[in-house]
Amino acid sequence: MHDIISIGSATKDVFLISKDFKLIKSSQFKTGVGECFAYGSKVELGDIYFDTGGGATNSACTFANFGLRPAVVSKVGKDIYGLEILHVLADKGVNISNIATDRNHKTAYSTILVVPAGDRTVLVYRGASANFSAQDFNWQKLMTKWFYITSLAGNFSVLNKIWSFAKKKKMKISWNPGSDELKAGQAKLAKLMKQAYIFNVNKEEAEKLTGKKEIKQMFGVINKLSPGYNLITDGANGAYLSDGTLIYYVKALGSKAINTTGAGDAFGSAFCTGLILKNDWDYGLRLAILNSNGVIQKMGAKNGLLKHIPTQIELDKVRISILN
Repeated sequence: MHDIISIGSATKDVFLISKDFKLIKSSQFKTGVGECFAYGSKVELGDIYFDTGGGATNSACTFANFGLRPAVVSKVGKDIYGLEILHVLADKGVNISNIATDRNHKTAYSTILVVPAGDRTVLVYRGASANFSAQDFNWQKLMTKWFYITSLAGNFSVLNKIWSFAKKKKMKISWNPGSDELKAGQAKLAKLMKQAYIFNVNKEEAEKLTGKKEIKQMFGVINKLSPGYNLITDGANGAYLSDGTLIYYVKALGSKAINTTGAGDAFGSAFCTGLILKNDWDYGLRLAILNSNGVIQKMGAKNGLLKHIPTQIELDKVRISILN
């Protein structure tokens, strides 16, 4: 019996760091800002860092670090990177028996371009992680109280199967959908959101999903679709939680960021841990801020994860208030 099973992507990550990567505001980019370097030039890298990533593996490592018994359901290629991911998870104490091997697609790969301030652009090859099917799941082995679901590259056939299985087995779901899921819009997400115990998106994603600009307005839409705990993260500004009645704001600790990759995974999985261990959203928010704060201070999505439950003194450093 697992405490929680993480389902989603497993990737090999390479981080490229350079002072020559520049952020330029322009309406030509869909986010309004482009990460750029000189065309036709040879760009010098200040550093390079290799790691494993993906929402499923990142979250599972948080669960393992906090003393839970996690497993991962994902898919890797039959290659050296897939083997590395399996070794990393096994070394962390994560059950890997439900990770499938794809002989037709390579392990998912991300190239992360990091600017000096820690912001980044991710070039993604989804590979094996985007080729899930219901046949890849050994459903009889998925015995747990919780599912932690990250991006499945918009595969609603698999998502619907997971949700039906969880409902039948009375499992709780924490859902951090990826961009391909969110593109489907409210109508397609509504049924899944209704069953999610935790629904977690960042502010940019919440704005696109709801069509609203203000946090209260975003929650006004999301709370109608999702009756559980709803999270909206806002990077260096902190995060917001709604329990359907009130909206709580938790301030970031203000640490200098050298890397933001994996911070969302660290936040969401730590919040979920707080509910598993103590059924306490306040405790979960404190764990989440401390865990994500560790990640942004080190390169890689796993290197800065907390290795143990923080002390009460550390937990008390986190400030939580009610949004008026």
